[in-house]
Amino acid sequence: MKIFAKEQIYTGDILTTQRQNISQNELMERAGTQVFNWLHMRMQGAQVPIHVFCGIGNNGGDGLVIARHLITHGYNVITYVVNYSDKRSKDFLSNYDRIKNVTKDWPILLSCAEEFPEIKPEDIIIDAIFGIGLNRSIDGWVKDLFLHFRKSRAYTLAVDMPSGLYADKVPGDENDVVWANHTLSFASPKLVFFLPDTSKYTQQWEVVDIGLDAEFLNMTPTEVELIGKYEVLPMYRPREKFGHKGTYGHALIIGGSYGKMGAVQLASKAALVAGAGLVTAYIPKCGCQIMQTAFPEAMVITDTDEARIANINFDLNVQAIGIGVGIGKEKATVKAFGAFLQTHKGPLVIDADGINILSDNKSFLKTVPQYSVLTPHPKELERLIGSWKDDFDKIAKAKAFVKTYNVVLVIKGANTMILFQDKIFINSTGNPGLSTAGTGDVLTGVITGLMAQGYDSVTAAVFGVYLHGKSADIALNDFGYQSLLASNVIDYLGKAYLDLFKQPEVPQQAQEE
Repeated sequence: MKIFAKEQIYTGDILTTQRQNISQNELMERAGTQVFNWLHMRMQGAQVPIHVFCGIGNNGGDGLVIARHLITHGYNVITYVVNYSDKRSKDFLSNYDRIKNVTKDWPILLSCAEEFPEIKPEDIIIDAIFGIGLNRSIDGWVKDLFLHFRKSRAYTLAVDMPSGLYADKVPGDENDVVWANHTLSFASPKLVFFLPDTSKYTQQWEVVDIGLDAEFLNMTPTEVELIGKYEVLPMYRPREKFGHKGTYGHALIIGGSYGKMGAVQLASKAALVAGAGLVTAYIPKCGCQIMQTAFPEAMVITDTDEARIANINFDLNVQAIGIGVGIGKEKATVKAFGAFLQTHKGPLVIDADGINILSDNKSFLKTVPQYSVLTPHPKELERLIGSWKDDFDKIAKAKAFVKTYNVVLVIKGANTMILFQDKIFINSTGNPGLSTAGTGDVLTGVITGLMAQGYDSVTAAVFGVYLHGKSADIALNDFGYQSLLASNVIDYLGKAYLDLFKQPEVPQQAQEE
């Protein structure tokens, strides 16, 4: 799913009115009606007090449309105009006149904190104050209104975006933003819904189709894409009838040190379960018996050193290499890693201490093969690209990094982001159960296993992150958040693959109709 930038949404609005020969006010009517339909379908006429707070721009106009439809359908509606400026948009004024024609209870004008209404926890708040167009700081009494919403504990529905939340920067004060339970976003979700600094402002979101021009939606490229089942399904490569283990590639996992052989075992098994035809683990001598016992499907090559990787030397024809899991940062290992980068030219998957070695030895970055995939968690990322002031600064520094070294960067988190050149892919799968030791090693193995099968680096990263998260989502039903293990994620990878082709269940009522 494309995630449009604020400027693109404005362009889409204009093109829609031109190509469909409608006014901006008619488009506003569509938007407000769709939000009303969403509410009406769920409330079915319930007489819960609904407080609709409208700004004085186009988002406020949307709110007035919503309020008007709620009123004409018999709901218990109180409408307010948040009078933060003397300026009014033309379409706001048009809808202000229209709502006065359907009710004797005209919208209540709010200009200070003394005029705030009582809102009970069982009430509903509809936030249509600022929307996507905010470009100014919040006045003191409007901030107090947002705090009034939070203190009420009423269910809060935001129209397009929680008011006070910018589309392209982090608010300076969290009290400047409406904290929404749900946001109905027009045309596409917004990037800020997925960033650690700003995702807290809406617990859930849905996209509302307001009928923007189809050509604009289909043909306009976006920098950011949200990755779900229907985005990765075309990436999937089915098995060939006459395929064999050589058809699906040989993956090599290089890593491990004394006491950290589990990381290599997890990564190696994940690579094979992800579909690689063959997997070899390159490990210190101390890990040979461990690997051969714990994971008999893997082949093993041992380093000359007993307890660490000290000399990376192998005579194998492999299609993909994952390196860094459990490898440590001893001097001999750092030297061996640097020498390996000097001679190996194909894309790598680099994780864990492999990334930390690069951070400690920045000159090594120049020898990282192009199109390699780096998979840091937040602290590893900070060591790699430097600290950041907020998520937008982090993204800017990460984009600069991937362009400088022409690599794929997987920023692990609640909404893992994959960056390459000018593109950002945001993953939609995964859950807090992945916050446990070893799951990153599994992800390294999955991506390496996909690359071994011939998936290019970007596709392997995007598809691998999706499968990894989906496996954890499916396993959650059996293990819960606290008890999910990295090995469980491997065990459920097969079900993640099968889920790609699972048809959505049709409710019994729909079947009968």
